[in-house]
Amino acid sequence: MTRRRQPIRDWFECHENRVLLHALGAGLIAVIFALGFVWAGVFSGKVRWTVTIVVILPWLMLAFSAREQVVSPLRTLANLLEAMREGDYSIRGRGARADDALGEVMIQVNAIGATLRAQRLGAVEATALLRKVMQEIDVAVFTFDSHERLRLVNRAAERLLAQPADVLLERTALELGLHDLLTEEPKQAISRAFPGGSGRWDVNRSTFREGGLPHTMLVVTDLTRALREEELQAWQRIVRVLGHELNNSLTPIKSIAGSLATLVSRNPKAEDWEEDMVKGLAVIASRSESLSRFMGAYARLAKLPRPRLAPVDLSALLRRVAGLETRLAVTVQPGPDLTIQADSDQLEQVLINLIRNAADAALETGGGVSLQWSSDGPNASVRVLDEGLGLSNTANLFVPFFTTKPGGSGIGLVLCRQIAEAHGGSLTLANRTDRKGCEAHLTIPG
Repeated sequence: MTRRRQPIRDWFECHENRVLLHALGAGLIAVIFALGFVWAGVFSGKVRWTVTIVVILPWLMLAFSAREQVVSPLRTLANLLEAMREGDYSIRGRGARADDALGEVMIQVNAIGATLRAQRLGAVEATALLRKVMQEIDVAVFTFDSHERLRLVNRAAERLLAQPADVLLERTALELGLHDLLTEEPKQAISRAFPGGSGRWDVNRSTFREGGLPHTMLVVTDLTRALREEELQAWQRIVRVLGHELNNSLTPIKSIAGSLATLVSRNPKAEDWEEDMVKGLAVIASRSESLSRFMGAYARLAKLPRPRLAPVDLSALLRRVAGLETRLAVTVQPGPDLTIQADSDQLEQVLINLIRNAADAALETGGGVSLQWSSDGPNASVRVLDEGLGLSNTANLFVPFFTTKPGGSGIGLVLCRQIAEAHGGSLTLANRTDRKGCEAHLTIPG
């Protein structure tokens, strides 16, 4: 019994059949009354059957037509949605009109198709661009799935492993010799030999999800070339500075030595030749001493020891250093109590140099010097402000042995920045924006 009723219930649950029943029900009462009138009246059989056919046939035809008018657009929408689900966004529905309820639905479906098509086109173009960039960049990129199998590799990675992509793909990180890079620190610099080359490498590892599954991206950058270029530039700067300073000292020494040799070899000698000899030797001694100081300063730059970190009361250190400047009173503005990890002696030397430079600038204009500090997130921020003339040449501030002061060595600021960076901080100098003068900004990690 249940099996017989199930097909009947399924038939009634079908949408188009329910539409047909409603259409038939709309004219059923009129048909019954018409046929009842004809068959109950005094009419011939021919008239009765003719009227019956004329009434029932249009009734059925209109009911099925109403069913088709409802079902056909729904099937069209279903076909459109199926095409979109399959990734075909080029099909459009006809009969889209703004003054019709069904037409408005068709307009919206067509708009969704156009939007999805534009988004898909943009995604395809972006993916193509990304693949092109990945193939062209000189950085090795590997992508591994959750089972550490290689899924994506670019040309630089092929060169690094000295194998083509069709051989590398689907192999595990262990087989490729990259397993340790997937388990160690996500960002590190290593020295290592790969099949395609050896040297210094920067390794970055990150994770992303594709298809709901975790993937790992491994980026390996060759640092050797960049380090060699930086090393070459550093040597060129050193040779340029040394050559300039040596020439400044050796040229007058050579000239004076030649003059003294001529003076000694002259016969008869001039009456004041001894006095000239003493003066010449004094100049040679002065230039030699200057050259010795220069080489000592350069050695000082090269031999700066690593900082020995210990807790330092920053506010107490700043007040003590400010009191060391005797030419003018340094205004120490209130600040928070901060304790940082630093080398007290090196940090004190930095602050002494900065305050001394600020005082030199302020004394030229009769201005003042102020010292302030604050907590800037994880860092301690110290500012030395002066009311001098400001900076005229900011490009050469940290160039070794460049100075605008008479008798200056040109290594003070270089040493200060070197000490700040050895602590993991920074040092910058800039002209003040609120008034004339300079601002030295020192940051030290807390």
